Amino acid sequence: MKILVLNGPNLNLLGEREPEIYGYTTLKDIENEILEYSKAFEGVEIDFFQSNHEGEIVDKIQAAKGVYDGIVINPAAYTHTSVAIADAIKAVNLPAVEIHLSNINSREDFRKKSITASSCIGQISGFGKNSYLAGLYCLIKYLEK
Repeated sequence: MKILVLNGPNLNLLGEREPEIYGYTTLKDIENEILEYSKAFEGVEIDFFQSNHEGEIVDKIQAAKGVYDGIVINPAAYTHTSVAIADAIKAVNLPAVEIHLSNINSREDFRKKSITASSCIGQISGFGKNSYLAGLYCLIKYLEK
């Protein structure tokens, strides 16, 4: 089982960006934790991709078809604006779980609306780095059906 973990804009700055919201854990720390956690599931392979550019994220989602079994995605700010990413997820017909480090429903009003979530099988938010682990677990269990 091959899973793509996709990260959107500004997540490359985790650990230094708004630590009062996102903490001091870096994206590399999260990736390492995901890799360690994935060892609990036999035959699971994980690849990572992060971009600050919407088109690169769309291209990566499109390239995932036939290569990956599912996607864990943190679209970051594109959550609230990107019809293109939502459409790409639908187009490739791969199950995707949307995750967020912070609880988007307890933040600014504009963050409470996710355009991309409707293209996903589920959404997990508010658990920091554990949102990734929960998303990965849920995706693996979904794919095992």
